[in-house]
Amino acid sequence: MNLPNKLSILRVIMVPLFVAVMCIPTAEFFAAYETWFRIIAAALFILTALTDMLDGQIARRCNLVTDFGKFIDPLADKFMVFGAMLAILYRFDYIRPLFVWAALIVIFRELAITSMRLIVVNKSGTVVAAAWLGKVKTVTQIICIVTILLEPVIIPAGNFVSDYNILSYVTIIAMTVMTLWSGIDYMKAYWPLLDPNK
Repeated sequence: MNLPNKLSILRVIMVPLFVAVMCIPTAEFFAAYETWFRIIAAALFILTALTDMLDGQIARRCNLVTDFGKFIDPLADKFMVFGAMLAILYRFDYIRPLFVWAALIVIFRELAITSMRLIVVNKSGTVVAAAWLGKVKTVTQIICIVTILLEPVIIPAGNFVSDYNILSYVTIIAMTVMTLWSGIDYMKAYWPLLDPNK
């Protein structure tokens, strides 16, 4: 169990902590201390995202890439994003009408590309590496989630941006566009390796 794998395991453990902070408090208790819950949840999510960045860099630099790491790292990434999105959908009804569609697109895209990667690897031995669009997609997802959590904390109430959650909506749209774009890019690149007759 090398350091990158430990960081991936830590990321998996931190996801339920984030979800607990968002979902366990009653609506009344959450509303009374909403600012603190938002800050704590954002801090947990940012720390979780940092472990995602660190474990990959350490594994590559120190030649610590393992089969377990190849399994747990993308799985922990999915847990991190899916857990955050489901918690946001549960807690913040003001953003739910748009965010539910963005979350569905993200979840469907991640499941589709993960399934495609497994088939491509099993069939041809070709490892589907993360493209730059995929990395940008991940960054937009992290920015979107952090923005939704912290926008009401950072921007004072009583102006157009805060009253209508403009930053949150802009980052949701950016995340959705990048998710679709990167998904289509992966499909176009590896679709020839998927034979529908076999």
